[in-house]
Amino acid sequence: MSRPVLGLRANLGQFSLLVAVNALVGGTLGQERTVLPLLADREFHLSAHTAALTYILAFGLTKAAANYVAGAWSDRIGRKPVLVVGWLVAIPVPLLLIWAPDWGWVVAANVLLGVNQGLTWSTTVIMKIDLAGPDRRGLAMGLNEAAGYVAVAATALATGYLAARYGLRPAPFLLGLSYAALGLGLSTLLVRETRDHAHLEARDHTTTTMTNRQVLAHTSFREPALSAASQAGMVNNLNDGLAWGLLPVLFAAAGLTLAQIGALAALYPAVWGLGQLLTGPLSDRWGRKHLITTGMLTQAAALAVIAAGTGFPVWATAAVLLGLGTAMVYPTLLAVIGDVAHPTWRARAVGVYRLWRDGGFAVGALLAGIVADLYGLRAAVWVVAAVTAASGVLVAIRMYETRVTATR
Repeated sequence: MSRPVLGLRANLGQFSLLVAVNALVGGTLGQERTVLPLLADREFHLSAHTAALTYILAFGLTKAAANYVAGAWSDRIGRKPVLVVGWLVAIPVPLLLIWAPDWGWVVAANVLLGVNQGLTWSTTVIMKIDLAGPDRRGLAMGLNEAAGYVAVAATALATGYLAARYGLRPAPFLLGLSYAALGLGLSTLLVRETRDHAHLEARDHTTTTMTNRQVLAHTSFREPALSAASQAGMVNNLNDGLAWGLLPVLFAAAGLTLAQIGALAALYPAVWGLGQLLTGPLSDRWGRKHLITTGMLTQAAALAVIAAGTGFPVWATAAVLLGLGTAMVYPTLLAVIGDVAHPTWRARAVGVYRLWRDGGFAVGALLAGIVADLYGLRAAVWVVAAVTAASGVLVAIRMYETRVTATR
């Protein structure tokens, strides 16, 4: 086995393979973005928004827990085994969605999807941070997240057209089945372990050890940058849960066609995904803090436009704005974790951050569903916009610039 070397250029082959694998991870998630909210409404006749959003609640809780497990297991047994297990869990998901006779099957499928996304996406993040080293961490995260969310967008668009032509089931979910099979094959046969790269980077740092409990407390509450990143990540996915679960219903109630709803469901993650190709490297050059603050406030403004506006052109403009704001935030938050966390416990810190971040899906499903049931869909969007703006202000107050820390 060759001696590990840090850097994107030195690890271009494996890094590119992991980018492709994460695109498949994103596609596996994207199979649901357009179709599932409409299935809840049209086939399972779930009138209460809180009940309809149970699948996002189940997804968010299990993904959050799986993120934490992925970080701990990646340090203990290595990155690749966790990645392979994550893909094995993905195989039954589209089959359950295709054959589901009642809503309980859909919730069960999303429990498995949450485990899949937590194990696979967390592991590809950790592996890319391992390979890239400290100098190009923002670029590495931008490429990773761009691949995943461009695939989410492309799959949301594709499934929207498949559903319009062939029906809500089974055609859209056959695409997800092919993603899972290909991801399992690539991860098993071609991906190589990267834990030694983290050990190599650790040699240049002062030795430090932390228990799992200490990493959890440090990342969640004690360390200002890590804790600020954790709350911002949670709020970011809170509003993504809203976009996933309720916005298609809002658009349908306003009379948009299935193809238009699919286009809006794809536009937001497409801008989000492609934008990270720019914002990731910019965070390496300009720093992390102000990009995150601006991104959270931009998301809040976009949600306000959605709540106040109507019609496809206005909502398409808001979707672009929401995607731009998310692109500023998403890879940059991961870069903050990589900047501050020591290589010996960095995988666990990534797991804790993603525990909080993806817990936002569950919080968003409950918050948005309850407000929508009590006061209407637009009121739910207004509430989430206000929470997102408050999160941006908290980052501005609590976070320090971490790019300086990474280059010392």
